[in-house]
Amino acid sequence: MTTKTLTSTTPTSATERRDDTVTRAIDVRGLTKTYGPLRAIDGLDLQLPYGQVVGLLGENGCGKTTLLKVLAGVLADYTGDVRVAGHAPGPESKASVSFLPDVSFLPDGARASYCIGLYDDCFSDFDAERARDLIGFFGLDASQRLREMSKGMREKVQISLAMARRARVHLLDEPISGVDPAARDVILQGVLRAIDEESLLVVSTHLIHDLEPILDSAVFMRRGRVVLAGQVDDLRAEHGMSLDQLFREVHR
Repeated sequence: MTTKTLTSTTPTSATERRDDTVTRAIDVRGLTKTYGPLRAIDGLDLQLPYGQVVGLLGENGCGKTTLLKVLAGVLADYTGDVRVAGHAPGPESKASVSFLPDVSFLPDGARASYCIGLYDDCFSDFDAERARDLIGFFGLDASQRLREMSKGMREKVQISLAMARRARVHLLDEPISGVDPAARDVILQGVLRAIDEESLLVVSTHLIHDLEPILDSAVFMRRGRVVLAGQVDDLRAEHGMSLDQLFREVHR
């Protein structure tokens, strides 16, 4: 199966390379990350433009979370060239990136309203009104404490906070994993409600069927590498199958 890229990966000059780095939301060249003898990311190349909803698709353990952590600037000690919003991972890139990890990160005793205030204090691009709108869209009570909420309800609070940042790049790690099908649909509706048209949204998942309807592009990962990538409509037309079917084909 031939690997495809979402944008050109071979600029003809160093000047073009610098210009592309600035205009691309994500530009990764030869990224490798190891944990002892385990190579979680293996020479990965990936270029993603703004204005897209991109599915980062792969089985558990394929390197999706490691890649998102590198892009978010919370994981270092890697080799290769990584640029996010035109910057190497660090303070400048973090100012443009909203990252939702795959684990709960808010204090159990906090109320959703307190969390909104906390984010408002921490992030200059945070839109508290957007956060309250999403909390209401999800049917949540902002005065309720997180420890009183179900897993799905807590996930909706965290997504509300992450999507309320007016970031240039949003990275969501498994936002629909572990919640029931009805909750998945509502969560994805909320994400689309909040996303700015000119920003990049990358959503990692192995639940392809649920995510497929909202995607512009898809990136398939396996064993720390990108094995297939492209516009969703092009991938369907070329291979004559849905993304869910294509996922099974890639990973069989």
